[in-house]
Amino acid sequence: MTLEQRIAKAESRIFKAVFPNTTNHYDTLFGGTAMQLMDEVAFITATRFTRQTVVTVSSDKIDFNKPIPAGTIIELVGQIIHLGTKSLKVGVSIYVEQMYSEHREKAIQGEFTFVAIDEQKNPVNVLK
Repeated sequence: MTLEQRIAKAESRIFKAVFPNTTNHYDTLFGGTAMQLMDEVAFITATRFTRQTVVTVSSDKIDFNKPIPAGTIIELVGQIIHLGTKSLKVGVSIYVEQMYSEHREKAIQGEFTFVAIDEQKNPVNVLK
């Protein structure tokens, strides 16, 4: 498998319904909840690519462009956007769509950096 095919195969998608227990007093998704979900899909993407133990070492700029209201569906999409020797960067976008229409738009985007580690928690090469 080529590197490009491996990157494409690692793309990960998660769908969630936004219920009131995940929203703030404005009836929109808590920012911290969005970040947690983004880190989760980024972790899954990094793991699917490396098939090794990975840990989050940083989250870069996260842009909250649109509020995500209760009663909507969100899709989180994780994609490998940069490869280093012992680290990789995953871009995550959250798309929001209304439950009863086809309208869909990007609401949040951010980047997460992971390092692959061995059993002694030492960094290792992300490409086996």
